[in-house]
Amino acid sequence: MEKRYEIYCLADRTFYETPDRLSAGTGTPSGSGPLYEAAQRAVPEGWRCFLSGDWLHVNPVDAAGEPRTGLPAQGWKIHVSACTDNAEKTAAQVWDYCVARLIPFKFVPGPRPLHLRNSKYADRGSSGKFATIYPSDEQQLHTVLRELGALLDGEAGPYILSDLRWQNGPLYVRYGGFTRRYCVDEQGSLAAAIENPEGKLVPDRRGPAFKPPEWVTLPDFLAPQLAARNSTTVTDLPYQIESALHFSNGGGVYLGRDRRSGDKVVLKEARPHAGLAADRADAVTRLERERDALRKLSGLGVAPEVRDWFTLDEHRFLVMDYLEGRTLNSFFAERHPLIGTAPDPAALAEYTQWALRIHAAVEGVVTAVHRRGVVFNDLHMFNIMVAPDERGVKLLDFEAAAEAGAAQRQTLAHPGFIAPADRTGFEVDHYALACLRLALFLPMTTLLVIDRDKAAHLADVVAHEFPDVPAEFLAEAVDVIQGAPKATPASTPQTPPAKRRTEPAPYLPAEPADWPRCRDSMVRGILASATPERTDRLFPGDIAQFTDGGGLGVAYGAAGVLYALAETGAGGYGEGEEWLLRQTAPPPPGTPLGFYDGLAGVACVLDRLGHPERAMELMEQILAEKWHRLAPDLHGGLAGIGLALDHLARTRGERALRDRALEVAGHTADRLDACGKRAGLLRGASGPALLFLRLYESTGDPSLLDLAAEALRRDLARCVRNKEGTLVVDEGWRTLPYLGGGSVGIATVLDDYLAHRADEEFQEARAAILPAAKSRFYAQPGLFRGRAGCVLHLARTTTPGTDRDGELAAQISYLSWYAVPYQKHLAFPGDQMMRLSMDLATGTAGCLLALGAALHDRPVQLPFLPPPPPSGTRRP
Repeated sequence: MEKRYEIYCLADRTFYETPDRLSAGTGTPSGSGPLYEAAQRAVPEGWRCFLSGDWLHVNPVDAAGEPRTGLPAQGWKIHVSACTDNAEKTAAQVWDYCVARLIPFKFVPGPRPLHLRNSKYADRGSSGKFATIYPSDEQQLHTVLRELGALLDGEAGPYILSDLRWQNGPLYVRYGGFTRRYCVDEQGSLAAAIENPEGKLVPDRRGPAFKPPEWVTLPDFLAPQLAARNSTTVTDLPYQIESALHFSNGGGVYLGRDRRSGDKVVLKEARPHAGLAADRADAVTRLERERDALRKLSGLGVAPEVRDWFTLDEHRFLVMDYLEGRTLNSFFAERHPLIGTAPDPAALAEYTQWALRIHAAVEGVVTAVHRRGVVFNDLHMFNIMVAPDERGVKLLDFEAAAEAGAAQRQTLAHPGFIAPADRTGFEVDHYALACLRLALFLPMTTLLVIDRDKAAHLADVVAHEFPDVPAEFLAEAVDVIQGAPKATPASTPQTPPAKRRTEPAPYLPAEPADWPRCRDSMVRGILASATPERTDRLFPGDIAQFTDGGGLGVAYGAAGVLYALAETGAGGYGEGEEWLLRQTAPPPPGTPLGFYDGLAGVACVLDRLGHPERAMELMEQILAEKWHRLAPDLHGGLAGIGLALDHLARTRGERALRDRALEVAGHTADRLDACGKRAGLLRGASGPALLFLRLYESTGDPSLLDLAAEALRRDLARCVRNKEGTLVVDEGWRTLPYLGGGSVGIATVLDDYLAHRADEEFQEARAAILPAAKSRFYAQPGLFRGRAGCVLHLARTTTPGTDRDGELAAQISYLSWYAVPYQKHLAFPGDQMMRLSMDLATGTAGCLLALGAALHDRPVQLPFLPPPPPSGTRRP
């Protein structure tokens, strides 16, 4: 579970959304809550005030309304930290001080965005920053630190990890950019930039540690602050810290050893004023709650014992016993019988008995906790420790625990186990136990946040896949999740229940295999979700759309959705095309150049939709940039730009575009090493291989086919065989089968290569990859990281042994596991499955395209991947 997604779930119950979104151009908050008094002030003459994201900028301007000259493009900036209870006062003091001295600044305008910036899973590099002040030089920097520091002396605020603290107050400093500039980083992506002494733009690093650029000299007046920062060490503690287990904005969890006894221990750190929960409790408050709960449970053998409690440099630490064993979630990939192509009935029965035994053990531990008057409040698979014998269990992480009589709602919870608002006290844990009944067999309970009625649908899938699970075990889980009516007292007159319908209405408005009915349903859902009045995005999708230039791109933005609609015969969406044309005239600053993340992909889609002039304008913009510095990959790099140029050369018949595509291919070939440890279609060497193949088809130059073979061998070298003998991409800590970053994506390009040249190694490789597209279970439905990509591969592959009628049909049917109705239309969740998505890479548009490739009566393709021609023939 990627915690960064949780913050995008706060503003909307159905789609991922920026929680602090401000309506464009009006200066009015949109869902951001109340504003501080300073944010409501009218700026004096000679000043300009505007909103950008969750910042309110206040800048002095000249007579023409332009920013006053004299401010450098980069330098030492001051950050002001604040808490929710003193931010109003701090904002007013910063405003008064800076406006009186003509110093530009920005600040967070209201309590809600400030809370989100300091929440538990907020970005650690930017957490705590309430205001930013831009001094004109080091002399003014020193003056502001002394004068404003005196005004704010004694005010509390979370520590800003990326900065150097000024004395003991809420002011911090960091060297970085003052204006928006971008460069290409080591991964070939656009990044915020500063200029080095040679005049070259380099990435402006913003990690959770104070680390100024190596060429920058620390001002003398900051030397004592750096010495103070470096004086705090852990060498005098009675515990040796051996490794970090986990970090959040609230602090860290560390594995250690007691120097006195040699025992393994766990140290949990809490940062004051940081890591806020929904009830505004900071990490220290929650760690105190955990300490108190563990002391109440001492001696029960259901949780770690408390060993110590101490403070180091204002941070609190709880020291606990180390529990032997593994968390419950770690057993899934190892034990679950649906991870494979054909589950063995004996394995299904054995797993069922194991899961029922584990659930009974967890119920027993929760009951014991309740008997001591404690509500756990955060039960999920990551917080359950299974003993080495796999029989006993214990609970971890009691920072959300509460006394039974408190009747408070959850303030922190795993998205797949979070209880509805009407559950309090022990009911919260009972709800999580009900979710666990389903999740042990089908770990998809995050969908219940979107729709509680999905519980019955998931239970039906579990019953079908695991026939030995008792029916009452699942029925009770569904009743608890969906809120079955409580029993009526015997003395109360009862109304006879309505007669049960023999054939209840189906949960889904259409089944994925029912084409074109399912297509029409998905299209209606996609169009119903569109927001052409917005400028930041047209269709709701993955959280990446909020950082890639305004939701324009093929992977996560409008272009990809419009492409899927056009490819599958769904008809045009003129208002959407107008939106895309409007948003690219000109594109937002910082929009990436690549195919799936930026302008090259938008250009190809606009060309396909009948807007060749805008397409060429965008390609000219790309070629005017320093595109040759990009990574070689397909997602955002050279391969995607080269393929876009080749595509436009084919559609327009222009030799100059083909020449530019060949030029890009030359740079791509020179930079293949830059793929690093990445493999697969989007970010590995298979994307460049696809470029070389398409250019071979355009030119007939056999050296391009040689380059394609070299690139494919690079990716195959990063693959391993799993325990079933299937070839999958090895990322070191996990293996991946998927279309975007796994072995299935490599196989799609192998298919196309083998249509031109026989190769025994490649034949064996794609045969070994084929089972990766036939698994019974995938965690997500999406095109690039889920089941839909496997559907697309099975629909187009020429690998011998592919069973379209059986295996492809099964994969299409299994897509229904993830589906959720949206306004009575068929829709699919995005990555992490906490919200629905309509985009191509993660959501409904990608599922639409994959199903179209399998079921539509005319060819449907992912860009640059049409159905391969028969072996031995060359595509024109």
